[in-house]
Amino acid sequence: MSQVENGGPGRKSGSSITKKKLVAHGYWWWSLPALAAVFFVHYVATSLGLMYAFTDYEGIGEFNWIGLENFTKILDDTDVTSSISNTFFLAFGSFIITNVVGLSLALALNRGLKSRYVLRTLLFLPVILSTIAVSYIFRFIFYIEGPINQLLVSMGLSDLQKTWLADPEWSIWVILIVVVWQHIGFPMVIYLAGLATVPQELEEAAAIDGAGVWRRFFSVTVPMIQPAIAIATTLGIIQGMKIFDQVVAMTGGGPFGATETLSTTIYHKTFEYMQYGYGSAISMVFTVIILFFALLQSFLTRDRSGARK
Repeated sequence: MSQVENGGPGRKSGSSITKKKLVAHGYWWWSLPALAAVFFVHYVATSLGLMYAFTDYEGIGEFNWIGLENFTKILDDTDVTSSISNTFFLAFGSFIITNVVGLSLALALNRGLKSRYVLRTLLFLPVILSTIAVSYIFRFIFYIEGPINQLLVSMGLSDLQKTWLADPEWSIWVILIVVVWQHIGFPMVIYLAGLATVPQELEEAAAIDGAGVWRRFFSVTVPMIQPAIAIATTLGIIQGMKIFDQVVAMTGGGPFGATETLSTTIYHKTFEYMQYGYGSAISMVFTVIILFFALLQSFLTRDRSGARK
């Protein structure tokens, strides 16, 4: 019996042809439910928010079109301007610290240490923990009678005790510490993936040519992990801009608005003060700010190797 009769190389079986037809003609509509969900949840909701930004809608009843009044009101609202500065402080503070320390940890755990896999797991573990749970734990730690103040007393440094979460000067620093502690493992994993693509032979060749540690890092490692840097920095700045859970769980935006961010301001204005139109306007401004910095970061960290060619 020939190979054709047996369904050998000379003939394609009917089942394989059917599978290929299904893949070729059916793959596009398999994604329709997900695309519909994204369309209605994201784009339709965003479009409605944009519409309400030009109204005096209060969540119930009718509304009137008021043009740009909500946007001009933002410029005179000290709550919003103060929350913008707090948002930038937390976003860029967490962005810089997590990426610098994350890259340092990735370089230390890339190769050589026998316990590197265990250490990677332990350092990444906070990322998958509940943000609310972590925030409440740190709220207890920084409580006026919590472990931090008790440790200071035991060390004879009682003068350094503070009401950390009720102090307008220190409360935002506590929020920053919590954010950095929980998210530092995320860029570390991204940089580890990037470092895995750097050939060890290339580093050894550079070392043989007399390049020092820093020269090898900036001339060999950094260009090779450029895609990882772009991903980690872009996600870091977006994540930093959207800090919300930690503030709500630990301070609620207080004391006296010292830890209020744009996310919490939108929440308070919209759902507590029932200013849906004004809250939508702040949301639109917030969206533009995030989009601007995300595009700027992507531009600054883009791969320029193609342009040099």
